[in-house]
Amino acid sequence: MTASSVFHYSAPINFSQWLQDHQHQLKPPVGNQQVWPNSDLICTVVGGPNQRTDFHDDPYEEYFHQFKGNASLLIADRGKFELVHLREGDIFLLPAHVRHSPQRPEPGSLCTVIERSRPHGVIDAFEWYCAKCGTCVTRREVQLVSIVEDLPKTYAAFYDSSESERRCPECGTVHSGRDWQSWHQLCAEHFPQAALR
Repeated sequence: MTASSVFHYSAPINFSQWLQDHQHQLKPPVGNQQVWPNSDLICTVVGGPNQRTDFHDDPYEEYFHQFKGNASLLIADRGKFELVHLREGDIFLLPAHVRHSPQRPEPGSLCTVIERSRPHGVIDAFEWYCAKCGTCVTRREVQLVSIVEDLPKTYAAFYDSSESERRCPECGTVHSGRDWQSWHQLCAEHFPQAALR
């Protein structure tokens, strides 16, 4: 074992203490913190509440363990939306490339998400959909290096874009951008099965 691997693979971490030490980082808009940087697995703790309308296209599977509170994954598929509920104590394995938007309405809720590191050339994407008709409004691809640092930049690039860039090519509805409540309200009107409860 090399000196760098000894440093990288530290002594066991007391998870309760780690959560306490990082609780200030588990806040909106993404509210996540990576446990071990520079590892083959990206092990992230995500806290609620969040305020998201983006859908992640992950090139690999994602493992979820909802260990405190409740959450859900809003799934976009072929112009429709549906919810996968994550109750406290649930684990769930999401297949690669399933467009998903984690919804964490409960303050203080916590989830561990484990996924594979991306080698150079393996691209993630974030998509924003029309809440009225379910059409993809825009897709932004990113070479993911740091979930904690890269996601807020990707979100800002969309939210700061013009109305014409946020206009649905199918029905003409303008995506509400940062106004996540309006987006979810409109989505619930047109896709009742996707209403957050």
